Amino acid sequence: MAKRIIISGGGTGGHIFPAVAIAHALKRLAPDTQLLFVGAIGRMEMEKVPAAGYEIVGLDIQGINRQSLWKNLALPFKLYKSLRRARQIIRDFKPDVAVGVGGYASGPLLLAASGMGIPCLIQEQNSYAGITNKRLGRKVDRICVAFEGMDRFFSKDKLLFTGNPIRRESVDIQHKRAEALEYFGMSPGRKTILLTGGSLGARTLNECMLQGLGSLVAADVQLIWQCGQYYYEALKPMVAEKYPDRITLTAFLHRMDLAYAAADIIIARAGAGTIAELCAVGKPVILVPSPNVAEDHQTKNAKALVDRNAAVMVTDAEAPLHLIQTALQLLGDEARCSTLRTHIAELAILDADEVIAREVLQLANRKD
Repeated sequence: MAKRIIISGGGTGGHIFPAVAIAHALKRLAPDTQLLFVGAIGRMEMEKVPAAGYEIVGLDIQGINRQSLWKNLALPFKLYKSLRRARQIIRDFKPDVAVGVGGYASGPLLLAASGMGIPCLIQEQNSYAGITNKRLGRKVDRICVAFEGMDRFFSKDKLLFTGNPIRRESVDIQHKRAEALEYFGMSPGRKTILLTGGSLGARTLNECMLQGLGSLVAADVQLIWQCGQYYYEALKPMVAEKYPDRITLTAFLHRMDLAYAAADIIIARAGAGTIAELCAVGKPVILVPSPNVAEDHQTKNAKALVDRNAAVMVTDAEAPLHLIQTALQLLGDEARCSTLRTHIAELAILDADEVIAREVLQLANRKD
């Protein structure tokens, strides 16, 4: 009999892409599986999940606003409303398993599902568990993690080390360098930096690059720069029109595989999903953790790689003074690049999506 599975969460690409990867893996392993996504109204999963071919329904839920406490006044009412809506979704869909991947919608859906006796699994992507997942951890049946030492947050008997699901098509870079350089209009004779600020862009990274363009051009370096939709129109006249033969500026990278293939080094934030892809790609990486995340988990993610000599880290505060200089020094140090390539590739886990999907299906069979 076909299994019915709800996958909840989202908010950023770091939650959405793993969720979709798990869904794809479930369909590969059990093609008759029926899937329903639950997201947060107004968040990017409401667009990205249907684009990936899956049905999604939304909850009217928000996260805690740490900059403006008065904006949290409606949160208890939205949480109550979302719990009621989540229970109704569960009654209508009748899932065999509920899966949470993090993000606003994950909390209410998993709370409702666990309270209604539905087997539940959460996928904790970061090296430091967030508040919601720590609370859910006491109620769910299985917790899939991507970093060692997570028993300091969760019951050890519920843990399964899986790694983070990755977009397989994005890390398929073998024998694509020539195609990639042509795609982005880059020269084979120059070193290439890829800067990616994630699906939403990153202000600090964009400002650092804008200030450092002269240094990069003087060093005969070329740049693939994913800046985010919010920043693109403002940066375009200052960047793409001034350096058309050196810089490819884009709001979003539709061919991530070619961007990775073209790069000699990569500068990125330290979201868990990004790190999982970077390990699979195996290129030298400079991580600039975002300071605007719960429990500063991106710094902890980055340190997990730095401690294994698998990446370089520049803090967000240090980046304006040191990021460009660090990147140029790394480009000129082949021995250091070789060490970083070796160590980061050792951390790659390529089948996390199927390992998690098999665990989900086992929970579904256990319900029978």
